[in-house]
Amino acid sequence: MRKTLFVVSGPSGAGIPDILAAIYARREDVCAVTPVTARKMKPGEQNGVGFWFYDLEGWQALQESGDLLESTVLAGNDYGTSRRLVREQLEKGRSVLLSLEIDRAAQVHRNMPEAVCVYIEPSEPVLLQRYQAIARCAPEVTARMAVAAEQREQSAFCDARICSDDLVAAAAELEALLDR
Repeated sequence: MRKTLFVVSGPSGAGIPDILAAIYARREDVCAVTPVTARKMKPGEQNGVGFWFYDLEGWQALQESGDLLESTVLAGNDYGTSRRLVREQLEKGRSVLLSLEIDRAAQVHRNMPEAVCVYIEPSEPVLLQRYQAIARCAPEVTARMAVAAEQREQSAFCDARICSDDLVAAAAELEALLDR
């Protein structure tokens, strides 16, 4: 069984954290990779726990070396995924699962074409139910559904799709992909 980078994406409400938690609980040959950032550490944070922290000079070195498989700016801070950290895990015989927004998954797809990109989402009726259960008002539900539809359109590059109406079944389907 070849170890691979799997990039999982989907709309909010897809259940991705629960699906990945189920896989991590059953599999020692699958891991996540700690993301990298150029933001300052908050009190109580430790380097390598939650994030690997870089100063701006170090971040620029990551960019220039081509080490960033993907990156984004959120609230004025740089975040990304290190190619070196992914490769280290693959070389240790572990597949890597990354959960990323669809635009960041597309960056990984371009920068590491051998990665397997998986789009996970429930059916529209189930997604609508999930949004109705958490939204404060009808316009919020409408906005969330519009974002989910836009993300679905952007996911055409994905190698596989998994329906997450049933989270246990979705975890089993993703796990089967890991074993191909």
